[in-house]
Amino acid sequence: MKLYLAGPMTGYPEFNFPAFAAESARLRTLGFEVVNPAELNSGSDGDWLACMRVDIKALVDCDGVALLPGWEKSRGAPIEQGLARDLGLCVHTSAHIIDLIAGMVVLSDKALVELLAAA
Repeated sequence: MKLYLAGPMTGYPEFNFPAFAAESARLRTLGFEVVNPAELNSGSDGDWLACMRVDIKALVDCDGVALLPGWEKSRGAPIEQGLARDLGLCVHTSAHIIDLIAGMVVLSDKALVELLAAA
C-alpha cells in the first residue's frame, strides 16, 4: 500500500523535515511504500505553489494519506486531506497506523476511541 504523508511544514524549523523523515521511516518499516513530500521537495526553493504542484501530482497516485500531528493547522495538508477524501482514498492519522496486513491498514485502538468521541 502506498501512503502519502501530509503535515505541516511552513513555519517549522527545517520545514518539519525531521518529523516527516522519522514517520516515513516508521511506516516503511511496517511495509508501506511512502511518498514523503519532504523528499520530493528537498531541493526546492520553498515556493509553496511549486511544492504543492509536485505534491498533489504524487498524492493522486497513492492509495491513502497518513496525517502528521498539526496537519489541520497547515496551509497545504488540509487541501491534500480533502482531495484524498474526495478521491475516495483512505485517510488516517499517521500515529494510529500500527501495521500492514494483506494490503490493509491496521489501526490502533486509539483510532476507534477518537472516532466514537467525534460521533
